[in-house]
Amino acid sequence: MKVSLVTTVLDARERVEGFLATLAAQTRAPDEVVVVDGGSTDGTLEVLRRAEGIRLIVEPGASIARGRNVAIAAAVHDVIAVTDADCELEPTWLERLLAPIEAGADVAMGAYRPVAETFFHRCLAAVNLPDPAEWDEATFMPSSRSIAFRRSAIEAVGGYPEWLEIGEDMYVDHRFRELGLDMRLARDAVVRWHLRPDLRSTFVQYFRYARGDAIAGMYPARHALRFGVYGGAMYAWASRGRWRKVATLLGAAAYARAPLARAARAFPGPAERVAAFLAVPALMAFLDVAKMAGYLAGLSARSGRGPVGRVGSDGQAQA
Repeated sequence: MKVSLVTTVLDARERVEGFLATLAAQTRAPDEVVVVDGGSTDGTLEVLRRAEGIRLIVEPGASIARGRNVAIAAAVHDVIAVTDADCELEPTWLERLLAPIEAGADVAMGAYRPVAETFFHRCLAAVNLPDPAEWDEATFMPSSRSIAFRRSAIEAVGGYPEWLEIGEDMYVDHRFRELGLDMRLARDAVVRWHLRPDLRSTFVQYFRYARGDAIAGMYPARHALRFGVYGGAMYAWASRGRWRKVATLLGAAAYARAPLARAARAFPGPAERVAAFLAVPALMAFLDVAKMAGYLAGLSARSGRGPVGRVGSDGQAQA
């Protein structure tokens, strides 16, 4: 079986050399590598042009979805592995990612773990990134940082949605699920990616994710629940009833239970653990504000659009 590895990049000079180094260290080398650059101006193109064994396509202004579609169209082989050129691939990533495809799957869902060296990043990972042991193959939605599929699978869903600025990979995942494709987990096919460096950029990132969800009609129940939880908590806390306040605190503890459990595993030292138990709930609330604001912005943007592909309230993609 031959595989084409495709990736997109834009102004990632400080990361792309690390990506290329981990690509060269793969225990199973791809049979070709296609990179689409969206018009980098920071020296990324110069690095890529010096690299050996890469087919470089420059597509100024291309979004991630457009870049991936261009790369897939240019790829020679019928098995496609997808990642991002600012990630770091573990040496066995491609070998292990291809195992489900070789066993007959249509889609292999790889793992992605953060590069979390600072206190902030470890707390952020605890909030938003479930551990691989928590994943359920029947419901897991892979990131296109770490995925492989047959060409027939991506063609069946119409490629990546170029009308969607962000969240394009989740939209494709929903389409895969709707069609009933054979999607199998490759938990040990690991890509590592770098989290945003500070609160401001992290807020913007999750604002944009939620905005994309609203535009594409993805996860409406999840977002409605978030608004309901915070609205109910504000009402209960403002009321005079003591038991309502107690119930609010118990609900908050239940809401933060899984992130706090991850934090406990990430911070074995007592002092750091205490600090994390204070920081994680605050960070959860901070990011929920970003998501709620982004979702409202996305609903506003969607109201002015014509008919586009969306995902319904049941999580299934619709035309």
